[in-house]
This record gives sequence, structure tokens and C-alpha cells, in this order.
Amino acid sequence: MNFSGYLLLFLLMGLVTFVPRWLPLLYLSHKHLPQWLTDWLSFIPVAILSSLLAPILLADTTTRSLNITKPELLIALSTLLFALKTKSLGGTVFVGMILHWLLGIFF
Repeated sequence: MNFSGYLLLFLLMGLVTFVPRWLPLLYLSHKHLPQWLTDWLSFIPVAILSSLLAPILLADTTTRSLNITKPELLIALSTLLFALKTKSLGGTVFVGMILHWLLGIFF
């Protein structure tokens, strides 16, 4: 494939990812959503984050079973406590990275 083919491919891939996000925004920007729907939609980011983190922190991938003794869970809880206490995004990221690095050294 030549350069123009790749360029067309990238532009079309961008269009395919942009349009499904843009159309609902365009349609709903002038509509008033019911309060129950707004409340329900506010839970979606929490649900997505939970679905991404739960398998990493709680599941043993080799046996496909629940494992609450994973070191990653200890790191996540320690980082969460730091975040709740300090409310510092940069500090939380730094503490999480340092704890993860130390986990790699000692385990």
C-alpha cells in the first residue's frame, strides 16, 4: 500500500471513531434529559473503571479464581488511601508508581 492509501485509511479510521461520538453529542446538546437518566449516566464512569480494575486486582489469571492476596491489590489500596488523604493527583500517581516499582524489585 502506498502513502495515499495509508493516509486514506487513517482518515477513514478517524472518521469511524469520531462520528459515533459526535452524533449523539450533536443530537443531545439541545435536548433536556430527564433527571433519572442524568443520574443513571453519572454511574457509567465508575462502572467502567471498576470493570477494568477488578480483574487486575482481584483475579488470578492462571486459575481464573478470586485471589484477594495479590500484591497489586495492596498497592492499589495503599495508593487509594494516599489519594483520599492528600487529594493530590500528582502525588497519587507518584506513590502508585513507586509502590509498583518496589513490588517489581522485591517480588
